[in-house]
Amino acid sequence: MESGTSSKRPNILLITVDQMRFDCLSILGHPVVETPNLDELARTGVRFDHAYSATPTCVPARAAIFTGMKQTSHGRVGYQERVPWNYPNTLPGELAKSGYHTQCVGKMHVYPARSLLGFHNVVLHDGYLHYNRDKQNTPVQEHFDEVDDYLPWLRGQVPGADLLDLGLDCNASTVARPWALPEHLHPTNWTVSQSIDFLRRRDPGKPFFLWMSFVRPHSPLDPPQAYLDMYKDLDIPDPVIGEWAMKEDPEGNGFNPVTSKGIVPKRRLRTAMAAYYALITHIDHQIGRFLQALSEYGERNNTIIMFTSDHGELLGDHHLFRKSLPYEGSAHIPFIVNDAGGHLDLASGSAVSEIIELRDIMPSLLNAASAEIPGSVDGESIWDLARGDKEPREKSWREYLHGEHTQGIMSTQWITDGREKYIWYSQTGEEQFFNLTQDPGELHNLIHDPSLQEKIQYWRSILIHELQGREEGYVQGGCLVVGREPVSVLSHIKQA
Repeated sequence: MESGTSSKRPNILLITVDQMRFDCLSILGHPVVETPNLDELARTGVRFDHAYSATPTCVPARAAIFTGMKQTSHGRVGYQERVPWNYPNTLPGELAKSGYHTQCVGKMHVYPARSLLGFHNVVLHDGYLHYNRDKQNTPVQEHFDEVDDYLPWLRGQVPGADLLDLGLDCNASTVARPWALPEHLHPTNWTVSQSIDFLRRRDPGKPFFLWMSFVRPHSPLDPPQAYLDMYKDLDIPDPVIGEWAMKEDPEGNGFNPVTSKGIVPKRRLRTAMAAYYALITHIDHQIGRFLQALSEYGERNNTIIMFTSDHGELLGDHHLFRKSLPYEGSAHIPFIVNDAGGHLDLASGSAVSEIIELRDIMPSLLNAASAEIPGSVDGESIWDLARGDKEPREKSWREYLHGEHTQGIMSTQWITDGREKYIWYSQTGEEQFFNLTQDPGELHNLIHDPSLQEKIQYWRSILIHELQGREEGYVQGGCLVVGREPVSVLSHIKQA
């Protein structure tokens, strides 16, 4: 049977990147970033303009993707390694049970690292993770040299090569330098090469589910020279700095290459921003390469494509870097769906304003595959939203999203509907309120505006409702309690 006609059900391609900001698409009018292939997917597909990562770091975000659960259900409300993933229902597992050939290439970030989580096969590269490079404290079977697929391949091309050769830490969001080896050896190219090879090796009698999962633009900021050259001399706009943000950096945190906050030397920051944008364009071009291969195999019109990121990158906004915080640069993510074959009757070229989250990926893709959605799933299928006014919706969409992240003194809880945002720092009691419609850069904290107190109390009450009964004791007597010890993993997951 000819390729592309092996099944009435469509193939599914899930493309995720790591740490990409929501605004880094040229179709959204970004002043410097070029993303021609993602632009085309959006132009001929559907763009979701209010997609968020409710717990915006790698581990909890990926738990939401894998399980379709909100953070209180999958249990990961912060970043913690080495907690086993024992979820009975996963996106690849359900698709495999439904008859799909399932494959992941690239980043999983689960534990144990080689857990299949329902995939038939995984070609793994999680990037540089400190915990599994620790030669003293990592079990041999979990050490990076034993679990990673990219590094042995790279060493086969360049004997003695390592991920540390550029001298850049995996969390160095403020320093950059070009990739020193030929471009085809870069992990971004490798991920696409391995994904194209899957097209050759897949079972032709089944539809496929391929998760093409890039480590970049997460640092190290190491784009190939040709991509860095595209940006290094451009007039890159400064990050947005809220009136509430730090004004001075007396401890000099901005000089630390792996800082999460601080005033970074201007030249260093501009180079880092250029490299970050360069990595995004590099990924975009490689996505274009895969789409060309998909067409050559006759599968482009039989493949539903979904593109998103696990979380964003603050990139100097408010003198903050990396992720985990609830601000737009960190928690707001790009999200595009494309259905060239018309399987889902989407409103092509449209943009959706309703608020969606990573938990919605699993039920949406299972729905597209005509597979059963397990009762454990908290998310909702997004396809009715993506059809616009073509069909009446059976029920109203979610009114708001509850997000959170454990991070010591910076631990936060937040509520947003995409138009307004209420933030509570659980360890200090600090509150913030932003009107995202009028102030998308979150420059003005309106928490003390007398005219908004009724509205702020409404959002505060929503957060109290969401936190009622939590094991940390965030709510007592109907009020938020400051200083309760946060946890990164809820007890029902640690005990599983």
